[in-house]
Amino acid sequence: MTVDLTEIFAKYERLVAEADALFERVRSQHADCVTCGLGCSDCCHALFDLGLVEAMYLNQRFAEAFGFGAERSAILERADAADRHAVRLKRRLYKESLTGRDSAELLAEVARERIRCPLLGDDDTCAMYAHRPITCRLYGIPTAIGGVAHTCGRTGFAPGGRYPTVALDKIHERLAGLSHEILVAVQSRYRELDQVYVPVSMALITRYDNTYLGVGPVKKES
Repeated sequence: MTVDLTEIFAKYERLVAEADALFERVRSQHADCVTCGLGCSDCCHALFDLGLVEAMYLNQRFAEAFGFGAERSAILERADAADRHAVRLKRRLYKESLTGRDSAELLAEVARERIRCPLLGDDDTCAMYAHRPITCRLYGIPTAIGGVAHTCGRTGFAPGGRYPTVALDKIHERLAGLSHEILVAVQSRYRELDQVYVPVSMALITRYDNTYLGVGPVKKES
């Protein structure tokens, strides 16, 4: 890919800074409730997906930090295992959804599923902490999406209490907008490319080249 995404990534980094500021604001107001700290890796086992802009940003920063070597290989091996686990889970839940199982039950099961992030090292620290996704950055404070609130069970926030809550829907809308900007910038022939969501493991494994992005003429098979 030859398109320069520096400006779009800079916009993403500004959104990251806003998310960090939100986290710090809540922590300053409820320091006794926010229990995030060195060695706590509960959020590193949560199953969630990244939109195009976060996936490509993480992929690029990972390539810059781990160009070659044993550590890169180890992370990619963990990513492959985590991705296969996630695929099996999603396939099973999809089949169960076809049987008429309640969607709320399925989402609750996904929330309970624990898949270790491939970036989490043996010492329980993140290999890409400075460039971790926004979901990771906001995990330890009250959030809400689709009107449903969520709080990490390891925090001191009491169920049913009134606390400052981050509306993730608004953040996701802005992320979706940045993903669409990438689609336009690369002039992809895949009109729904910006609607593709992948777990961290797949974001690390994927080669975001012209073929994946749908850039340039279609190669004819010989």
